[in-house]
Amino acid sequence: MKLSVSTWNINSVRLRIDQVRRFLQDERPDILCLQETKCPDDKFPLKDLQASGYPFVVHMGQKGYNGVAILSRYPFSQTSVMEMCGRQDARHITVTLSPQAKAASGLVIHNFYVPAGGDIPDPDLNEKFRHKLQFMDELRGWGGRSKPTASPAILVGDLNVAPLEHDVWSHKQLLDVVSHTPIETAALEELRQEGGWTDAMRHIRPEPEKIYSWWSYRSPDWAAANKGRRLDHIWLSQSLAGAIRSVEVTKETRGWDRPSDHAPVTAMLEL
Repeated sequence: MKLSVSTWNINSVRLRIDQVRRFLQDERPDILCLQETKCPDDKFPLKDLQASGYPFVVHMGQKGYNGVAILSRYPFSQTSVMEMCGRQDARHITVTLSPQAKAASGLVIHNFYVPAGGDIPDPDLNEKFRHKLQFMDELRGWGGRSKPTASPAILVGDLNVAPLEHDVWSHKQLLDVVSHTPIETAALEELRQEGGWTDAMRHIRPEPEKIYSWWSYRSPDWAAANKGRRLDHIWLSQSLAGAIRSVEVTKETRGWDRPSDHAPVTAMLEL
């Protein structure tokens, strides 16, 4: 059985509902995890997305900020959310696929939206950066306490860190830029390794290949400049590492009308 899982920071699901529907029609992933949906639950475009062939949808949102959702062709046997850092700010949702998912039955999918962290990489001067580091510390604690990789699991999301040298357009120039500072990259890699997660993208497309999933709106010609960062990730429990067949960034979505600054990342597994 082949299973495709996509993750995409959509930067407002209502503003970009046409882009979501186009991606679903063109790529047809089995599961799509969204971040930064930016809408309260009662405004979520549920029927529009279900009409695209994804009857099983869970979402957690709030007005104007954050928000996560999971769309699936397969039903869920369980769903849950976690509050991180004592805040109800809609940054996490988890589903477990039901027996109707056949070979994927029991597979757990965790969808996270890690705080961006603002512009100043100093937790004493920037509360947003302090929140980001605390969030990653809590993720590390969750991994050690709950052992999410003890059974087949996938963790996806906009983790807002480009951890490796070739995950950014210029390692040297971005060392003091939030998302690639040493304190962030070390924290993300520690929680990934301690938690027993495999970085799907780098598992089959190792460095020094340059891979990006985000290009700033500030760049007038983002494609030509190609000053990107790999902020969007798909991690696998070790039991699934051998099942990965491909991981691709759908870069062309960044050039669509009124795009998100992130592009979808899709992993194909053979179970």
